[in-house]
Amino acid sequence: MNLNAKKLIVNLKIHSLIAFLFLFITGHTALAQTRILAPTPPMGWMTWNQFGPDISEELIKEMADAMVNSGMVTAGYEYIIIDDLWQAERDKNGILQADKNKFPNGIKALADYVHSKGLKLGIYSDAAHRTCGGAVASYGYETTDARIFAKWGIDYLKYDYCNAPSEKDSAIVRYKRMSDAIQKSGRDMVFAICEWGQREPWLWGSSIGGQLWRTTWDIRDTWQSKKYDSGHAGIMNVLERQVGLEKFSGPGKWNDPDMLIVGLNGKGQSSSHGGAHGCSLEEYRSQMSLWCLLNAPLIASNDIRSMNEEIRKILTNEEAIGINQDPLGIQASRIYTHNGFEFWAKPLSDGSLALGILNRNNKSGETSFLLKDIGIKGKQMVRDLWLHQAMGFFTNAIAITVPGHGVRLLKLTTVE
Repeated sequence: MNLNAKKLIVNLKIHSLIAFLFLFITGHTALAQTRILAPTPPMGWMTWNQFGPDISEELIKEMADAMVNSGMVTAGYEYIIIDDLWQAERDKNGILQADKNKFPNGIKALADYVHSKGLKLGIYSDAAHRTCGGAVASYGYETTDARIFAKWGIDYLKYDYCNAPSEKDSAIVRYKRMSDAIQKSGRDMVFAICEWGQREPWLWGSSIGGQLWRTTWDIRDTWQSKKYDSGHAGIMNVLERQVGLEKFSGPGKWNDPDMLIVGLNGKGQSSSHGGAHGCSLEEYRSQMSLWCLLNAPLIASNDIRSMNEEIRKILTNEEAIGINQDPLGIQASRIYTHNGFEFWAKPLSDGSLALGILNRNNKSGETSFLLKDIGIKGKQMVRDLWLHQAMGFFTNAIAITVPGHGVRLLKLTTVE
């Protein structure tokens, strides 16, 4: 194993020890009693990738119903998030209005419906005068908008950065303005900073009151783009930009590599830009595995009303979701790479280790590794979290076959 891999293992152990001591000192009970928002990564569904501007009150209600009926709520999903282009203009008093053609009964009535299903409602705005889609935004009206969002019963705000100054200092000021307004609104709202990672929000997002921050451009419905920019960002392009960010992740502060594209099948409006034509079932399963390891917010974006059983099983795999929602909150580190295989390791609160083995190659292949090379000692019980079965007990080495563009998601538990 090379020197970089050894350094990563050392760092992984240090992060694990720090997180363990934090939980030991504060205790799970004390942690639960604080007003921390998003103690685990938010889980939900968002309108943009699939529907773009084609949203309505009826659609949101149907998605809320589908989230309950599909088993997604049981699996942990709780937010329904309305993205851009829900807005009309402001009234004479400066109060932001919903588009009456799309939301004839208003956002408050819709929030009441969503809440009646045991779910929470999210909404969208932007730190400028106009949003990415050209709708009215919140700059200069932060206090007014935060109050009306609170009055409506909003639980989550995605705050974009189109049409705003490019400088980091300006972004910090604008995001803090809205964060302060939310905190004074009288209602808890998860604050999602969406400036696409260009101004390193992982360095300042938590300090100004954000619970999550985008680390990349918008993800597209493809495995890998030939280039990476605002219109081209496949799963692998996005993944690469998470390396080294693990130290900024933890309870109430999450790196956000953007939405799940699972089940879009090349039919999304926004997600199909830049020549993105969809992914295979294996690639979608890989995104779910990797996002769970990364502590990423699990925000689905497909049409969950009509998803097939295979997609439903990917989105509701409770063993994989358990890795994402582990209360220790340590983001996986990439600890080893070899011949197109990558090993991503995430310590868990029960003392076990989640291990994702990614095969970037097009074809299925076998790889093997020594337990000591991933920082593991002693006899291990290994469980496959997609097959939902134990692979057996191992004390020295493991050989495993990984499909092309696939991820084997394992849990290793030391056996005394």
